[in-house]
Amino acid sequence: MRNVLKVKGQRPSVEPKARHRPKEKGHKPKLDPQTKQRPQATGAAFLWFSSRLGHLIAGVSGVCIEQSTLFGMKIQILTIFPEFCEAVLGSSILGRARKSGVVQADAVDLRQWASGKHRTTDDAPYGGGPGMLMKIEPIHNALAELKTSTTRVVMMSPQGRPFTQKTAERLAGEEHLIFVCGHYEGVDQRVADHLVDEEISIGDYVLTNGALAALVVTDAVLRLLPGVLGHEESALGESFSTGKLDHPHYTRPEVFQDWRVPEVLLSGDHGAIARWRAAEAERLTRERRPDLLDAPPSTEKPTV
Repeated sequence: MRNVLKVKGQRPSVEPKARHRPKEKGHKPKLDPQTKQRPQATGAAFLWFSSRLGHLIAGVSGVCIEQSTLFGMKIQILTIFPEFCEAVLGSSILGRARKSGVVQADAVDLRQWASGKHRTTDDAPYGGGPGMLMKIEPIHNALAELKTSTTRVVMMSPQGRPFTQKTAERLAGEEHLIFVCGHYEGVDQRVADHLVDEEISIGDYVLTNGALAALVVTDAVLRLLPGVLGHEESALGESFSTGKLDHPHYTRPEVFQDWRVPEVLLSGDHGAIARWRAAEAERLTRERRPDLLDAPPSTEKPTV
């Protein structure tokens, strides 16, 4: 038996590890000897990145939305009440989408670009009248700093075009959106005439805070992007996505106070279920929104 020289304080010898060779261009990982598969990258960042590559979402009448950037859509809501917006943007589905890096959605304080001791963003209207108007200077200065070559600026306004699902699908194809939010009596008309790309209204009613309208549009747009909803198919068959109202939905329990789930949904016959859902969507639309069935095909195009 060979004598082994032991040196005080010396660690037992171990087999040297194979030196790792840096990956070369075009290098592919070797197959795992047990699974016979190449190792898969994990993590939300990789899943999001791969989902953005050439990913298409089906829209109304088969129209597809292709994301124009691999680094996530960016939305900025320009308002004097950013804390109000952050409460919504940081919660629920939108909050998770922000944390995972799928989208960038933030509220930007317009007062950063206001001048004077009190950072005033409004003033009395020329010609007299009640209320105050948002001044043009802070909005101009903010947009001059925030805009890029890929930015589309949208102002929330009662005078804007009605917001629809088609509009949401169109805006979902943009790389960078800035929403200008009016407050008080309105916004200096020169903002709409010279600083924004389009005006949008979410309905024929008046709000005290334009950020509310911007949040509605932001939610409708972001939920169309890959990775925002748990199941991307969830956004495809909902009300208005098919030009009709959605069909009724049911979940457990099967019976509650003698109110039963329709038998067809328990049958396991997927063909029959699909036909029932289509018929119910048609029925509800005719009863509640016949204007959707009579409306001509949308020809909406981006305004310049």
